[in-house]
Amino acid sequence: MTTRTTGAPGAPQTPPTPPTPPESESAGPRRTWLREHSELGVCVLLLALGVLVLTDALTMDVDLTQRGPVGPRTVPIVVGAGLLVIAALLAVDVLRGGHGEAEGGEDVDLSEPADWRTVLLLAGVFLGSAVLIEPLGFPVAGALLFWGAAFALGSRRTDRDPLIAAGLSFLTYVVFNHLLGVPLPGGPLMGVL
Repeated sequence: MTTRTTGAPGAPQTPPTPPTPPESESAGPRRTWLREHSELGVCVLLLALGVLVLTDALTMDVDLTQRGPVGPRTVPIVVGAGLLVIAALLAVDVLRGGHGEAEGGEDVDLSEPADWRTVLLLAGVFLGSAVLIEPLGFPVAGALLFWGAAFALGSRRTDRDPLIAAGLSFLTYVVFNHLLGVPLPGGPLMGVL
């Protein structure tokens, strides 16, 4: 932006006035600063989590469980202190101008909207299997979960998917219930297995 003066040549010229920012920019310099340093929210979250873990660890009653120099407080204290250190280091990095890189998926177009149909189908299948696990047992509810998830994610092989889902569910039931000792509801198959 240039300004002309009508004075004599050689007379001092007044410097051009800088353009005034729009009202939205001048009204919110604090908002702009917070937007540029939004990663500080993660620092606050880590700080709160570290304080919570340390508070719980230091107020833990360990009279009956203490055996040797390493007790039940050791790991929570280390984790809580680590969270505080990470929160401080991240805050220093953000205040010095560091920013996290935007996430870029390998084959994900981040400009496309979310596929809410798939998300809702998966949520429905998951909730349905959670409701059906007690009356039908894990083998049947798990088979419905695996088959429903495959369908929600786009598989339309009705000749193959139910068989694979039933096999995966049965195998999972046997591994957890019999090999690992984690009891799962068997439902109608309880007497058979």
